[in-house]
Amino acid sequence: MRTAVKFEEPAQAVNSRIRMKQLTRHIGAELFDVQIPDITRDEKLFAELKTLLLKHKVLFLRDQDITRSQHVEFAKKFGSLEEGHPNTDDDSGVVLLYKDNSSEGHYENSFHSDTSWRECPSMGSVLRCVETPEVGGDTIWVNMVEAYRELPDHVKENVRYLRARHGFEAVFGASKPLEVRHELKERFPDAEHPVVRTHPETGEEILYVNVFSTHFTNFHTPSRVRYGADYSPSASNLLDYLKSRALIPEYQVRWTWTKNSVAIWDNRSTQHYAVQDYWPAVRKMERATIAGDRTF
Repeated sequence: MRTAVKFEEPAQAVNSRIRMKQLTRHIGAELFDVQIPDITRDEKLFAELKTLLLKHKVLFLRDQDITRSQHVEFAKKFGSLEEGHPNTDDDSGVVLLYKDNSSEGHYENSFHSDTSWRECPSMGSVLRCVETPEVGGDTIWVNMVEAYRELPDHVKENVRYLRARHGFEAVFGASKPLEVRHELKERFPDAEHPVVRTHPETGEEILYVNVFSTHFTNFHTPSRVRYGADYSPSASNLLDYLKSRALIPEYQVRWTWTKNSVAIWDNRSTQHYAVQDYWPAVRKMERATIAGDRTF
């Protein structure tokens, strides 16, 4: 039986030091007149930012001329950084997302939750824009709490106790040679998560399937499958439908990057999509990914 965590949203302080503008009804806020090094040094300022993050799920700041070490130091305020990503990263713990549309693997231009293929998926990310095209290269985030909340009741009842397998192989590994793909699969084995996960800090219920979700692991029960032929259309169609909830514009916010702009997002309750419409221009982003906890 799922036990929801009771969460009471802290009231915004009257003497708030962070000026912000909500960007859409369900997700996203832009912060003004504050610099990341100041937030890193000031515990009260960081606590205020953390409260805003839990409420709005993704926060944006512009004109953050910070070094990579300052980027990492700020991200570590949220917790330890993830290590060992199958994509390129450097010794600092930052994943380098340097590419144009000629780069191999258009894996980012699909709605996904970072590292849901881990047993303990990431808590969140801090993404910094190093270089951006004059036109194109936006990123979209989507509120998966709202995507679950507005599901029809009969669908909620059907998916509440389902679990799904998540793997990076079909996305990251598809273009790799067979032996490389198998080696990566051994290093990064598939994970299994509840289709409806609970946010460990807010108690919100979250629809937790994305491009890394390959199939349900406990769908084939007598109540759902009378004959083997029942499984494929019922399970695959349901999974496709749940994934499609991320496509609903009412749950989304779209951000146009500028150099030195930063996005901070809660990876547990959101998905995102990097729009690859900028060829032949180059887009250079650097991401610090904060390690998370086991899902429930």
